[in-house]
Amino acid sequence: MAEWIEAGELASLGDPGARGVRVPGREGVPLFVVHKAGTLAAYRNACPHTGAPLEWMPDRFLDMDNSFIQCALHGALFRVGDGYCLRGPCARQSLEALPVRLEDGRIWVDVSALSRADGGSGHG
Repeated sequence: MAEWIEAGELASLGDPGARGVRVPGREGVPLFVVHKAGTLAAYRNACPHTGAPLEWMPDRFLDMDNSFIQCALHGALFRVGDGYCLRGPCARQSLEALPVRLEDGRIWVDVSALSRADGGSGHG
């Protein structure tokens, strides 16, 4: 069953832009939303290589050129639209996408997969 939470206004996200999203009842920042060239996506905040959070500072998920999602731990680069890793130790793997929708300028993310797939890693 879907569990939708609000992730803020699209207008405040920027294009390109990214923002970590806190989920009530969970520690840390288990997911983030990213917007680039009109594409809006949401991903679990975990590198496929180590499971570590991706951001190097709060809400800093994009590389210096705002072209790709970048893992702060080892520099892996992921495409914004589908989370596919182009470079790094997790090359050819992908970030875990979460369903996202836009309603009246507000971003909504289905976080039900976080509960189902959370192995108690403590990263989310």
